[in-house]
Amino acid sequence: MPFSLYHASVGTYLQILPSIDGLLAKAEAYCAEHSLPDEQLTSASLAPDMWPFARQVQVAVSHSAGAIAGLRAGKFAPNPELPPMDFASLRKMVTDGVSTLEAVDPDEINAMMGRDMVFEIGERRMPFTAEDFILTFSLPNFYFHCMIVYSLLRSHGLPVGKLDYLGKLRLKG
Repeated sequence: MPFSLYHASVGTYLQILPSIDGLLAKAEAYCAEHSLPDEQLTSASLAPDMWPFARQVQVAVSHSAGAIAGLRAGKFAPNPELPPMDFASLRKMVTDGVSTLEAVDPDEINAMMGRDMVFEIGERRMPFTAEDFILTFSLPNFYFHCMIVYSLLRSHGLPVGKLDYLGKLRLKG
């Protein structure tokens, strides 16, 4: 199969993002089982200068479904809104992102190759082509924030493993 921007972006997002919903379900069950408020985990971070769990989930959705919206608009900027701190709302955010991605037409995304794309944060503007935005900015950020979600749960003793993170692999055949 030749390289496809759709396959590299949406295909990858749809592999990992549903696993984030699975991790959220396990975190929600863990809190219920141990009589912990959702915020016990949703406000947790790996280090004092890192975003909390809920923001990591929000940014993972932003760098997947939001990145595709950014490609369409030619511009991507971080979501300044604070994330919800309850599992039900975080799971809805993720499942809405998955639904958005499932509705994407591969031809639409593949036709964006070579188009101008800009990342904006405050006064800073970073110009990209669509494919370089996805491959060198959005995907690395997506993987980073998804891995932090997984790592936070592991660091709090939840019984999750690598297969909970990897999602559905695209196997031959």
